[in-house]
Amino acid sequence: MTRPTALIAEDEQLLAQALRAELAQAWPELEVVAMVGDGRSAVAAALERLPDVLFLDIRMPGQDGLSAAAELADTWPLEKAPLPQLVFVTAYDEYAVRAFEQQAVDYVLKPVLPERLRKTVGRLQAALAARAPAPDSASAAIEETLAQWRRVLSAAGTGALPGSPAAAPAPLKLIAASDAGGSTVRMVPIDEVQYFEAADKYVRVLTASHEYLIRTPLKQLLPQLDANAFWQVHRAVVVNTNAIESVHRDEAGKLHLQLRGRAERLAVSRLFAHLFRAM
Repeated sequence: MTRPTALIAEDEQLLAQALRAELAQAWPELEVVAMVGDGRSAVAAALERLPDVLFLDIRMPGQDGLSAAAELADTWPLEKAPLPQLVFVTAYDEYAVRAFEQQAVDYVLKPVLPERLRKTVGRLQAALAARAPAPDSASAAIEETLAQWRRVLSAAGTGALPGSPAAAPAPLKLIAASDAGGSTVRMVPIDEVQYFEAADKYVRVLTASHEYLIRTPLKQLLPQLDANAFWQVHRAVVVNTNAIESVHRDEAGKLHLQLRGRAERLAVSRLFAHLFRAM
């Protein structure tokens, strides 16, 4: 029988070594195939090794664990291996832990607590034992795992999903954004925004005919938007649903959005494809 495998992404080397040592005690059969210290390395190593379990530190330099998980959800080669089980590593935070517990999400606290880790190991072993579906149920199994990942990422704070309570008391009506040259700041009505796209240090604000820039990160912007009107469709894209003209499915099964007045098509991540299933 093939040994289960895991990847540990933790930027504090001593904590990573402690987690590995405790896993060796709690789950001797588990093989840790890679240990990395940042999100980008985690994505690269995970796509190369295709582990069964990902232990991702939420806060890492560069790309954090949340962004790494969102990227892997969209790039994981499902034809080669099922999506891995996802466990977040976090410093103790009462609010975060409560959010995880409410979503039945697995997490590991720093410093590593052996008793809590054994519970996580038990859940992981049960999940891996149950994830070998019959061929005709493979699609349902993928959707179930994606739903789990959505719950994990939502609980961990990636941003609002449609129907999630907004953190701000009232959604934005106007957004202050710079023009392409950066010399002028314009007050753009939020209803005119067709989509937001993260790009390097900025977020692009696209209307039907203009492009503006803001410095507010996408994950900070999301809670300020009306979650019923603005949907995250990709880790780097939030779209105004009122601007969607059509939804297209390509030969590989990937969804793309065509917006009114825009020539480009926007790719929809696997994590958010369920939003358009009814369409």
